[in-house]
Amino acid sequence: MKKFDIDIPLTSVILKGDLVIPKNATGIVVFSHGSGSSRFSTRNRMVAELIQKQNIGTLLFDLLTEKEDQVYENRFNIDLLVSRLIETTEWLIEYDEVKGLPIGYFGASTGAASALRAAAYFGDTIKAVVSRGGRPDLALSALHQVTAPTLLLVGGMDVPVIEMNKTAFDELHCEKEMKIVPGATHLFEEPGKLLEVADLAINWYKRHLVT
Repeated sequence: MKKFDIDIPLTSVILKGDLVIPKNATGIVVFSHGSGSSRFSTRNRMVAELIQKQNIGTLLFDLLTEKEDQVYENRFNIDLLVSRLIETTEWLIEYDEVKGLPIGYFGASTGAASALRAAAYFGDTIKAVVSRGGRPDLALSALHQVTAPTLLLVGGMDVPVIEMNKTAFDELHCEKEMKIVPGATHLFEEPGKLLEVADLAINWYKRHLVT
């Protein structure tokens, strides 16, 4: 398994990322984290490690620089976050270590909105999207353009977000599923619930990402 601490050179900034490529990798999942989080998110890293065990690579990266993250409004600037995810994906497509591997997205919270809008932008280039406790409703205007099979995962006790996801689900015209994880709140902090999320995500990637 190869692990890289990488600098991702974009037009205006350089972003930090952690890239892990298992031997004989069959695909790669790019994580788009939620507001106030980073590539060090313990929840995303746990999911990423389980994905890696299935011979699927992962890229966790900071959508904002440290300086940008100090400006609270930037964390909710979906347009900015989408542009960062798009540029990072374009960089990844050309990165020698993963060239040719099918790409999927894993979006958490507001990161799900940027993942879905980027998926709409890339069309068939993105093979699968998973949203964990996401806000896909923040990408409502772009959802009809998403072609990647999309899985929405929501905690059963996260009532407001369930409704937001139902609204978004109706706007998706791609292959799609919405699963409610019983007994889980927004962050899936209850024992075993994040493991359920990882299992559902892995099964989705095995079906749609891995060729």
